[in-house]
Amino acid sequence: MKEEQDYIKDIAEIRSMMERSSKFLSLSGWAGIMAGLYALAGAYIAHNLLGFNPDELFYASPNLANVAWLAVGILVLALVTAIYFSKRKADGNGENIWNTTSRRLLSSMAIPLVAGGVLILVLLAKGLIGLLAPLMLLFYGLALVNAGRYTITEVKIMGFVQIALGLVSAWFIEYGLLLWAVGFGAVHMMYGIYMYFSYER
Repeated sequence: MKEEQDYIKDIAEIRSMMERSSKFLSLSGWAGIMAGLYALAGAYIAHNLLGFNPDELFYASPNLANVAWLAVGILVLALVTAIYFSKRKADGNGENIWNTTSRRLLSSMAIPLVAGGVLILVLLAKGLIGLLAPLMLLFYGLALVNAGRYTITEVKIMGFVQIALGLVSAWFIEYGLLLWAVGFGAVHMMYGIYMYFSYER
């Protein structure tokens, strides 16, 4: 009986090691929470301080350059925060954040993100501002679904939510900024809180 229990324990440990080597598990709940806060703050600044609220495909705004710089700032803040918290979590677990699995995860995200980024720049140049928020949500969601193969299932679920929000936003363009705030703000915060209480507490 004891030998059987030892075998079961050994199998569980082997399975755990295999999962750790094939999945990127250093994602931090705090990174999701902070990214959500940055997005909500950005949406507030864009709408209330810069008067940016696209309600049609061809939308003209005198503050478009400022909105673009605001978006870049939010992206940089979110990336730096994610790297910081993920590295801290990996260090706490005695793991290396830059490994084969993290490289696979990033490369699987890069294709939809780069393609989406280029398309968004094209639409920006053509004045199709109303499609920017929907496409950001859509391509980000595709990147998360792609990355789901190399990390926890919740990332893939969040990807499907972002895709759904992007499609709805494409139909209801006048709510694009609001749905962008929901996707990048509220959804990230809910994901981060769930991650924290499920995996980090």
